[in-house]
Amino acid sequence: MKYLYYPGCSLKGTNRHYEESVLAVFKALDVDLEELADWNCCGATAYMAVDEMKAFALAARNLALAEQQGNSTAATLMAPCSGCYLVLSKTQHYLQEYSEVSHTIDHALKAARLSYSRQVQIRHPLDLLVNELGLQAIASKVQRPLQGLKVACYYGCQIVRPYAAFDDQVNPTSMDHLMKSLGADTVDWPLKTRCCGGSLMGTVPDVGLPLSYILLKEAQKRGADVVATVCPLCQFNLECYQDKMSEQFKEHLELPVVYFTQLMGVALGIPERQLGLQRLFIPLEPVLAKREGGRHVRV
Repeated sequence: MKYLYYPGCSLKGTNRHYEESVLAVFKALDVDLEELADWNCCGATAYMAVDEMKAFALAARNLALAEQQGNSTAATLMAPCSGCYLVLSKTQHYLQEYSEVSHTIDHALKAARLSYSRQVQIRHPLDLLVNELGLQAIASKVQRPLQGLKVACYYGCQIVRPYAAFDDQVNPTSMDHLMKSLGADTVDWPLKTRCCGGSLMGTVPDVGLPLSYILLKEAQKRGADVVATVCPLCQFNLECYQDKMSEQFKEHLELPVVYFTQLMGVALGIPERQLGLQRLFIPLEPVLAKREGGRHVRV
């Protein structure tokens, strides 16, 4: 089994621990990933708001490269970042549904000596793991079951809206099922797709900060030991601003926020540095040690 892999900007920078855990987990599961050669920025959600057509052109170039590198019109391109996944998916939809967009982007690609036939499949790793590899196959490789660990699965806005390609828009459950296959318990909470504040944390923090606080407070209230997410911006907002939230809302917050692939890697017995756990601001180790009765040993 082999897929093309589009890392995007975040996974090569501030969210290296997401890439490290994705690569380590897929390797442990005997799935080959081939990084898309000469990839560029996806066009990002912010860029999409400034100049939609240029954002489409940036994203379409990646899709054309994937078709070329995959040597097939049915190549699968995996995009772990929720923003990248959304922009690539949106571009695919607009190319198929709007002739004006299609004509303009085809002309831009032609100027770059590229073409695109609209057939590349854009998949999120959560989708591939659950719906292609399968929960039973993953469970069979678990070495350190996550029994007793209570996980709040946070999907965020972008992997299920507006395109619910592999899960329910209102109540997604794929990550919950995945965590349970690793032995963990998942908390039932209604905020799994509520916005974390997104880019508002850097633009209008008075609005963004309360949105993240509400999520963490609710997860904590429902007994979660850790929040698992699929999105670089969500992970950053929920983890890195907890000191500011504690100060502003006069309530101590110290809840680990990790990528779902990092928890998978722990369960699969992958060394923690290969999963980027040392890059977390709020360490996961104390939670794991408590779960294992103080016997957790860093590997």
